[in-house]
Amino acid sequence: MNSERQKDLGKLIAVHGIAPAYLQRAVFIIILSFLFFLAMMFAFYIRQNLLYFLLASAFLVLYLVTLFSFVMQRRSVVGVHENGISYKNRSVSWNEIESVDDTGTISIDGAKPVVLPSTLSERDNLINKVRKKLDN
Repeated sequence: MNSERQKDLGKLIAVHGIAPAYLQRAVFIIILSFLFFLAMMFAFYIRQNLLYFLLASAFLVLYLVTLFSFVMQRRSVVGVHENGISYKNRSVSWNEIESVDDTGTISIDGAKPVVLPSTLSERDNLINKVRKKLDN
């Protein structure tokens, strides 16, 4: 895949972002960890026990890591165009793709392969679209 975004791939046909089930799970963990952080800070304020502060710190770290992962996953969008696909900051035309396997690994002529994450919405349909374009 070419690292330049200026590569003209034509009209955008489909966009595959993160699946809604994964979004719901991430949001649930983010909210729950923040609530536990607040509860442990309140318990620390009331009881003045160092254990509650350590628990609050652990929930804060969990909250921040999950929030960072959530934001990074939202950027993992695959765009299917008339003349190729784009993923993150890479783009490739259909004639540059050698093959795609069931695990979502796309082999490219003279470049590093691209692994599509399992969290993509309609990932199997995307793999089938790429295979159909390769067969043409």
